Amino acid sequence: MVWKPHATVAAIIERDNKFLMVEELIHGDKVFNQPAGHLDPDENLIDAVKRETLEETAWHFEPQAITGIYLWKHPDNGESFLRIAFSGTCHDHDHEQSLDDGILQAVWKSRDELIEQQQRLRSPMVLNCIDDYLAGKRFPLDILVDVQS
Repeated sequence: MVWKPHATVAAIIERDNKFLMVEELIHGDKVFNQPAGHLDPDENLIDAVKRETLEETAWHFEPQAITGIYLWKHPDNGESFLRIAFSGTCHDHDHEQSLDDGILQAVWKSRDELIEQQQRLRSPMVLNCIDDYLAGKRFPLDILVDVQS
């Protein structure tokens, strides 16, 4: 069997010392996560993070940097996730847009609020991404290269 991690993207968006998060229903539990999701076939990473943020929050996201690349193995099911986290800004919120299935709401939460509800974070990557962002980690988007045949 060939090991294949899930390729995912996440958006780190800060406004007034709060981060844009989604509250979502996962296996019957309400959890918090960044706007995040899987890379679709024939999609580049920047398009994926823009799409996922729009689908999950109704905000248009403009990535400005990469804050980190994370590999996490879920302790319960053994699945591995390779997450590329982007920081940037959002604009043009569409109040009429419905959110993806399973997304209960988009909310703004401070790091302290997330720490208080740490048991409700979807994975440890949520705080890792925020802490790296707060530590000033920024890598240029041009390190991403889409190789065409």
